[in-house]
Amino acid sequence: MDPKVIDFGEKFVYLHDMAISFFQRIKRAVVGKSRVDDSTLDAIEEALVESDMGVDTTLKIIDNLEERVSKDKFMSFDELVDDLRSEISQLIPDAAPVSTEAKPYVILVVGVNGVGKTTTIGKLAYAFKKKGKKVILGAADTFRAAAVDQLQIWADRAGVDIVRQAMGSDPASVAFDTVKAAVARGADVALIDTAGRLHNRIDLMNELTKIRNVIRKVVPDGPHEVMLILDASTGQNAFQQAREFSRATDITSLCITKLDGTAKGGVVVGVCDQFHIPVRYIGVGEHIEDLKEFDKQDFVQALFNPEDLK
Repeated sequence: MDPKVIDFGEKFVYLHDMAISFFQRIKRAVVGKSRVDDSTLDAIEEALVESDMGVDTTLKIIDNLEERVSKDKFMSFDELVDDLRSEISQLIPDAAPVSTEAKPYVILVVGVNGVGKTTTIGKLAYAFKKKGKKVILGAADTFRAAAVDQLQIWADRAGVDIVRQAMGSDPASVAFDTVKAAVARGADVALIDTAGRLHNRIDLMNELTKIRNVIRKVVPDGPHEVMLILDASTGQNAFQQAREFSRATDITSLCITKLDGTAKGGVVVGVCDQFHIPVRYIGVGEHIEDLKEFDKQDFVQALFNPEDLK
């Protein structure tokens, strides 16, 4: 591949901070370079991998960049950023709008312990209620000690109803009671928590299948959404979790928690690309209001924060 001229100017410095942002990693990759050649692309590839995009997604981006560079005689830094922004945007699928026809709209929430699953359910309940929706929670994680009590606390904070049973109860029974209560009370949304464990994929699959089946006895087209909660700070572990849950059930959307810095943004791109699942929400803090609807264009723009140029 013939090297192409690229002008990076004088505005970049080498950054040593381990928590540097995605865009800062890209700047580090190209600092001091005067041409886009194999070594430049190798440095960008390393920066993408360091940002937790995953090897497969990174190679896909690099291959497309190589094709562009081979065609164009000149490329500025801004053009390189624009190309990266475009490539990344195309790798993130758009989330389908939440159905306004289904009532109750049943969301089955899955994810391992520790990713913020219970907290996210509480935030979701609050967000739906702020939109004028009547919400009911189902505490079907009857396996983990205190899980039901924690969800009760979030139900109280959000000011919504909750259906719960004793620890060790059949999760499918809780799910059944939840959707039955949602129908009887005219709820708009039913959010059902599930056990956050991957001790055995077969057991997980069987449990989630059983929950789905009992939900459909009350709401034939439910659950309308199966939302996987992933912690952005876990890096490559998020890929493994997405892989295991995708094998166990049909994941239809993602909520990425602890996404309070662009240094963690790469995992979002990689998971979306590898599993073809859209992100619906992102968690950006600990407060009940700290759940945002995911906007792909805003997210990609944030990865390339113009403030990082200063």
